[in-house]
Amino acid sequence: MINKVVSGADEAVRDIFDGATIMLGGFGLCGIPENCITALVAKEIKSLTCISNNAGVDDFGIGLMLKKRMVKKMISSYVGENAEFERQLLSGELEVDLIPQGTLATRCMAAGYGMPAIFTPAGVGTEVAEGKEIRNFHGKDYLLEYAFDADFAIVKAWKGDTAGNLIFRSTSRNFNPVMAMAGKITIAEVEELVEAGELNPDHIHTPGIYVHRIFQGKDYEKRIEQRTTRIVNQPNK
Repeated sequence: MINKVVSGADEAVRDIFDGATIMLGGFGLCGIPENCITALVAKEIKSLTCISNNAGVDDFGIGLMLKKRMVKKMISSYVGENAEFERQLLSGELEVDLIPQGTLATRCMAAGYGMPAIFTPAGVGTEVAEGKEIRNFHGKDYLLEYAFDADFAIVKAWKGDTAGNLIFRSTSRNFNPVMAMAGKITIAEVEELVEAGELNPDHIHTPGIYVHRIFQGKDYEKRIEQRTTRIVNQPNK
């Protein structure tokens, strides 16, 4: 069996290079690869193209990479929580490709399936469609969208085994599984790493065949973007 276990985040991201295209799993700040992002920030590599559902926040997640000017281009769906992202976008320092969320996920999936492209109705008639091929199927227009071509996919799972099989929990089971399939090299950090054969096969979301490196992470903050509370009026007694 191929040994996929590495000592930690530093070893896992050791060969990510200037100008690389990387996918980063997560939804908001849920299920993001915190340890690998910290290791990337320490490496201070440049001119990255980052494919992620969102751009993190100013002081956490991909926001830390943006702050250090490591990112040349963001390919994302939702970017509304990051003031530094907004500043770099408006100043022309950062290239941005905003994509409908379903299209983003399906382009990841297509890459994992080995499909070169997909057709989707999302974005037809909007600026998303500018410069793209449109075909009509059964009376409805669809955009041609190409599968992503990522050098690395970096994901975070709840539990994994030494063979690279992964289990995700709750909201983190969103972009992580489709991105894990799609990278030329997939790096997985997990909260708990067990020996091969210890995971129930029926519970596995990503088979180990897609994962090239895996390690047990540490010190997860698991932040949330916004916490909203409200006071419920109690009836007079």
